[in-house]
Amino acid sequence: MGNGTSIGRVRGLGPAHEGAHHWLVQRFTAIGNLVLMSWLLVSLVLLGDYGHANVAKWLTHPLNATAMILLVVSLFWHARLGLQVLIEDYLHDAGTKFAAIAALNLATIGGGAFGIFSVAALAFGGNA
Repeated sequence: MGNGTSIGRVRGLGPAHEGAHHWLVQRFTAIGNLVLMSWLLVSLVLLGDYGHANVAKWLTHPLNATAMILLVVSLFWHARLGLQVLIEDYLHDAGTKFAAIAALNLATIGGGAFGIFSVAALAFGGNA
């Protein structure tokens, strides 16, 4: 068989020993994305004027800035989890898989950091 014992597969303890945790975190980030994106859409609809100055002013409120930062973190974390599964499932060479996951980690950390600092610059730095 090669995939461990039957009870180990049921418990999610396959070769990686963390399948259930990965699945659960992906579901939690999906719920977070749903809640935060709903908040963002409702907030933008209620905003009315979509000019840079008005959106920047809206983002200076601590609740809005915090929610946007949480949304950025949740979106990038969820994307990383999903893409990691694709890489692990479809890349079979260990070196290629390692390089792809390393590139994925760099891209998601870099993109997330850029998003967080962009929100922070607008929220705390005025009209950046």
